[in-house]
Parts: sequence; structure tokens; C-alpha cells
Amino acid sequence: MRDQSLIRFRKVVAASLAELESRREEVNDLNVFPVADGDTGDNMAMTMRSVLDELDGLDGQLIDEIGREQLVSAVARAALLGARGNSGVILSQIVRGAAEELASRPGELVDPVLVAAAFARAADAAYDSVRDPAEGTMLTAVRAMAHRVAREIAHIDTPRLGPEATAAEQDELIAEVLERALDAANEAVARGPDQLPVLKEAGVVDAGAYGLAVIIAGVVAALRGHDQPDLAHQPPPGRPGHLPEHESSSFRFCTNFAVTGDALEGQSFLGRLEALGDSVLVVGDERTIRVHVHTDQPEWAVAVFDGAGTVSRLDVADMTEQVSQRS
Repeated sequence: MRDQSLIRFRKVVAASLAELESRREEVNDLNVFPVADGDTGDNMAMTMRSVLDELDGLDGQLIDEIGREQLVSAVARAALLGARGNSGVILSQIVRGAAEELASRPGELVDPVLVAAAFARAADAAYDSVRDPAEGTMLTAVRAMAHRVAREIAHIDTPRLGPEATAAEQDELIAEVLERALDAANEAVARGPDQLPVLKEAGVVDAGAYGLAVIIAGVVAALRGHDQPDLAHQPPPGRPGHLPEHESSSFRFCTNFAVTGDALEGQSFLGRLEALGDSVLVVGDERTIRVHVHTDQPEWAVAVFDGAGTVSRLDVADMTEQVSQRS
């Protein structure tokens, strides 16, 4: 017998990915920060696709057999390994933070209170992953959602659900909470150009923030049984009228890879990676870390981990070529 909880979980993940895929080029076209390489939609979709593939691999199993902790751990790991680029890595940490909060509450139904806690932990994980957080981005959007949901649950008639709650009741309550989160995300997206001058200069909103709003809108639509989500911001057709040169990285290659090993301490590698480039992200746990760096020497970045673990999923993109193709 197929587990209906897993089926419902897969449904909302699939809906969020489908909505992101349908707007992937729109998200790509908004991408000017931190580098105008036009791949934010691709990178975020890759992260969500990895999560969906992991869930598909569990088809036919029961949550009681897997265990909530093991399930969310698998989801978080899938997001981590599927991540690429700044936006993909940050999104993977949003997924990880939310998943860890869900895993810490065994036996509790997912309800407004648990959703609020998951958003709070997701926002913390996202900010913790970035050495120098920039406001006006997807970081601002996830924090705005966390703050809005935390305030609004006081006005929800049923903030907690008991074991007698039906699936329909649960979907309705979660949709109500996520609609309020989406309002906050849309507001954060609209404010982005006032917080990040490069966005205003290019005449766009932040691609990652908008992509995050798209994901939440897809989840809400699935919970409501709607085909088309409601998004306050519709990005302009085509590409930004001006690609700000000063926001292009001084390094050429966007380098991404995973490292697996024992007792890995991701933060201990930051200094050596920062000596090789910028936009450094090192996230994960003691068994698996994901590395992202803009550098002129991808092979040197990989060599930083010689003896520390096994490097896999190496992906190197020529940002100079990507930016020139958009000019």
C-alpha cells in the first residue's frame, strides 16, 4: 500500500518544481546579482529536481517504515547534492533548515506552529550559509516569510492540529499559512531594488527572491487544488535593459562540487577557498559538504580538499562566456 503522506508531500514538491520550471527563463532573465550569468532559474530548479527524484526513489515505502528523521535527512541531502550556484546552494540550506525542524518534532502533525518553526530555522540556515549576506535577495525573502508567519499564527483559529485532523483540514490550514508567507515574499521581492542598487540599475527584482516566491506559490496552488498560482510580481518580458558591469565577478569560473568523507569541518576550508576567489559557500555536515566558489583556478579549489575526502559532482561554468552571451 502506498503511503498517502508521502504522496501528498511529493505532490507539493512536484507542484513547486513545475511552477519553477514554467518560469525558469523568467527567473534566469532577472539574474544580475551577484553575477549576471543568467542561470538562477536553472540552479534553483536543479535543487528542487534533486529533491523530487529522491522522493520518487522512496515510492511504495511508508513513512512509518522510513521514519520522519530519515526521510527529511534524505531530502536535505538530495537538495545539497543537487545544488549548483549561489541560489541553488542557498535554496538547499533553506530546505535543510526546514527539514531539520520537521525531524526534530517526531509525532507532530505539520500544522501552522510547525510551519512557523520550520520557516524560522530555514531562514537561519540560509543566512548562516553566506559569509557576507546581501539584503534584497532570497535571504531577505525567506526571513520576511519567517517573520510574517510567526506573527500571523496568533490570528489563525487552529494553530495546532491533533491526530484526528483530516488531510483536507491539514492542507487548508497549511495553505492559509503559506499564503501569508507568500504575501511577505512578494513584498520582499518588490522592495529588493530599494535595498540592492544593482537591481534598480538593471530595472529588475532579485532572481533568487522571485524564484523562492514562485516555489511557495506552487505549493499553495497544489494545496488549494488550483492549476495556476497567484503571484503578485510578474517579471518584465525579455532581459534586463542593462547588465551592470561592476557586479560581474573578477573571476572567470563558477565552480561547484561535493566532498564526502569522515569528520569534515566545512568552515575550516573557507580561508583557502577565499584566497582563490569569491562567492565562497561551504555547506553541509561532517559527512558531505557542498562547495561553491568563483575562481580562475577550479583545479586549485578542488585540490584544497586533497586528503580530506572524495570530490564528486564537479561542475565548472565559464561566467565570462555566460555574461557575454546575455550582452
